[in-house]
This record gives sequence, C-alpha cells and structure tokens, in this order.
Amino acid sequence: MSDTTEPNVPAADENHLIAERRAKLQHIRSQGVAFPNDFRRSDYAGELQALYTDAEQWTTEALDGKAHAVRLAGRLMAKRVMGKASFAQIQDESGRIQLFLQAAALGESYDAFKHWDIGDILAVEGVLTRTRTGELSVRASTIRLLTKSLRPLPDKWHGLSDVEQRYRQRYVDLIVSPESRAVFIKRSKIIRAMRAWLDARGFLEVETPMMHYIPGGATARPFVTHHNALDLDLYLRVAPELYLKRLTVGGLERVYEINRNFRNEGVSTRHNPEFTMLELYEAYATYNEVMDLTEALIREVAASALGSTQCHWDGADIDLGPAFRRWRMDEAVRHHNPEISEADCRDREALAAHAKRLGIHVKKDFGWGKILLEIFENTVESTLTQPTFITHYPVEVSPLARESDSEPGITDRFELFVHGRELANGFSELNDPEDQAARFQAQVAAKEGGDDEAMHFDADYIRALEYGLPPTGGLGIGIDRLVMLLTGSSSIRDVLLFPYMRPEAVE
Repeated sequence: MSDTTEPNVPAADENHLIAERRAKLQHIRSQGVAFPNDFRRSDYAGELQALYTDAEQWTTEALDGKAHAVRLAGRLMAKRVMGKASFAQIQDESGRIQLFLQAAALGESYDAFKHWDIGDILAVEGVLTRTRTGELSVRASTIRLLTKSLRPLPDKWHGLSDVEQRYRQRYVDLIVSPESRAVFIKRSKIIRAMRAWLDARGFLEVETPMMHYIPGGATARPFVTHHNALDLDLYLRVAPELYLKRLTVGGLERVYEINRNFRNEGVSTRHNPEFTMLELYEAYATYNEVMDLTEALIREVAASALGSTQCHWDGADIDLGPAFRRWRMDEAVRHHNPEISEADCRDREALAAHAKRLGIHVKKDFGWGKILLEIFENTVESTLTQPTFITHYPVEVSPLARESDSEPGITDRFELFVHGRELANGFSELNDPEDQAARFQAQVAAKEGGDDEAMHFDADYIRALEYGLPPTGGLGIGIDRLVMLLTGSSSIRDVLLFPYMRPEAVE
C-alpha cells in the first residue's frame, strides 16, 4: 500500500480552482524564474522500480548502504502532508515513484511544497529508501517546482459521463490513464515490428505524394484542396497504390510505405477520415504468396510486440497462431445462404432476387459481382471471427486486381477478416495496360452515373504500365484496425492519439 493517497477533490467550480493556481503562479513569478529549464534528470521512475523491485533483496538497510543518488523529474500525482514529514508521488514517461519529504532536510522548499498542486511538474534529488510499508521511495535532499499546472486534473477520470472528453483532451487522458498510455506504446511497437520484419526481407521503405492530381488506388471519395500558386485543384490521397506500382515499374521490386490515407467518408467506431495504412508491392509474387506474407507478418508482429499470438477483441478470443482459413467468396455466400446454388452465384437475376428477400437495395447498374459482394457483406462478414482470407472477388468490384486465368469474371484477390472486420486487402496486380485502361473507363462511366467513389482515369499510370509492370503482388493492411485487434480496443478512437472530432468551443 502506498504512503500517498490519490486526490479526491469534490466537484468544484473549475474556474475558481484555476484562479487560485494563477494567483500562486503570480507569486512564483514575483520571486524569480517561474518556469526554469536548468534541471537534467539522470533516472526514471519505472526503471528504478524495476531495478529495485525485490523488497527482500533491496531492504532499507541495503538501499542505505548503496546510498545511490538519483535525479528525477515528473508530474505530481498524489501528496500527503503530515507536519514535518510528507509523502508525494510523481509520474514520468516510465511510471511512478514515491517521494519521502522531510522539513529538516528540505528547509524552505518543504514549506513551498505544501502549496504545490496535483499536476505540477517537479524535480527531485535524493537517495533511495523503503518506508515502513515497503514502498520504494526517494528520500529527497532537494525539490523544485519546474512547471506550474494551472488546470486541475479530473478526479476519477474513467467515471466521466462524457467519454468523448478523453478523445478531445488526449493530453489529459495520457496523464491520468496508464491503460491509454499502454495502448499507444503498443501501437508504436507494432509499427516498429512491421518495419523490422519487412526490412529484414529486403523491402525498401519509400514515401510517395500526399497530394495527387488524380485520386486513385481505391474506390473512395477524396478530400479536395487547392494550390493557389498553380491555381490547381488537388486531392489528398485515398491510397498510395498507383505511385508505389510506378516504382515497381521503375525497378524497385519490393517497396512499402506506412503513412496516412484520407477518405471523405463517414466517422464511426471503425472509420476515421484520416488513417494509417501499410501498403507493399513485391515483383514476381502472386496473391497466394502475398497471403502467406500477410499471415506471417501479422503473426510475427503480434508475437514481437505483444509476446503472444492470442488476443481478446470485443468479447471474442482471437488466435493468430494457427493457419488462417482461406475461403472463396462464392462458397462463403452459399454456406450462409443455402438457397443460392453454385450457378446462381453468376446469375444476376437470381442474386438480385435473393438480395431483395434480404432487404438489400440493388441498383440497376449492379452486375452479378456487385450483388454477390453485397450479399457477402450482409450475411457472411460479421460471422468471420477467427482470421479468414476471403478470396476470388469479382472483377466488377476489383478494378485494380488481375483477372484469373482460369475463371473469367473473377480476380486473384483476397481480403483478411478478423471478428467481422476487414484488416487487409491484397491481390495479384493488374499489369495489362489495355485491360486497366478499359477498367478505368468503366469507373469513369460509373462516376458519371453518380458513383462518387468510383475512380478517375489516370493516363500517366496507364503510360507507366505500357513500359511494363512485372507480375506483382500487392497488399494493404489497415494499421489502426490491426492495433485495435492487438490491443483489444473497441473503437478506432482508442488507438488514434487525436481522432477526428467536431470542433468545440475552448474556454
């Protein structure tokens, strides 16, 4: 049990508390430098806790005999003033540690400490000891105020009824919630592990433009901006795909990019207008080999970043260890819709009739491939709990994927689903420039027919293909959703440091 206590401030007028703290700051200013920057720490709370965790080995006597001087800095998170001696707790990026403060050792700074507030940032020097309760502590020889906090930290943060405040004020959430900090530390480890895995296999990390003359690489509605000097409309990229494949044409045969995409679409627990993607391309690889790569990458990243291939996500236990299931889309649809025969999966009218029975709206320009996808999304997708590759997507809904040599109308494409969520999309790339041009034309026709997410015709990309794109496999992984899986987070907002929110009035 700690010798300090967490603050339990009753609900109060925050403006009154801020006014009190501002008055304290004015007093500090009158005495000299209010925000000094001349302290350099040598130690971290979490590292000390880990190093001296064994209370039986590191008794008070053993610590006194070592007399190891430490210099720490951190935010004051708890205090307990008891006359001539007090306890406090500070927090740095690594964790928390207790301070043991004595008036005899600290003199005037002890009196000043009594007036400091939770949230202030302190510097302390001293030696390690253990209190009678066994708490590892720093017996302070000097203590200083480095930063005066003007706003009080929220009490019982997790009990706030307005949970969106955690997203709006992420800086406060990170101060008071170890669980939130842990998620973002894991996120960094996951991305670092992905880079290490790809680098070790000869992939080259590259950067491609964020502003495009022509939006492409995905069927999505783009954000539009304007370049004043050129008097030119530009689009925030919806995907880096077409630029990365241009690089493969140029001879960079294994490339990847981890960066942001922007799509002018809805906001939900699964979607944010800007999100992070891994996209990679490997020459002379098929979609089957890309599936192998995807499975190995996700499994090894989980093991590296989390130490386990098992995770718990929204009530489901997910096991990334066994081989991922591979299931054709038409077979999955027939399994969950036994009324549909094998022949019906290519029959537009039969599929349209079944979709109508399911309450799915079918537009006149939908072909059998689009209707099959709609039925899949409505009846199969949510059932895919354990990792499952859905393969053999129709050409109609795969404008950049290579058509199968043995099955006209079907592409060499897959998507990976876990617990009803799409995590990855990959395929053998379409490298026939004439076929690609025809598909772009079909997308243009769809756009003219009112499909805001249809692609534009990218003539320069067709020109690049005419120089020759080698047989290539490509992959895109939604990193935000992967982090949701590996951290057990229910909302995409929980894994984005600053998720999109409607503006608020800041007082």
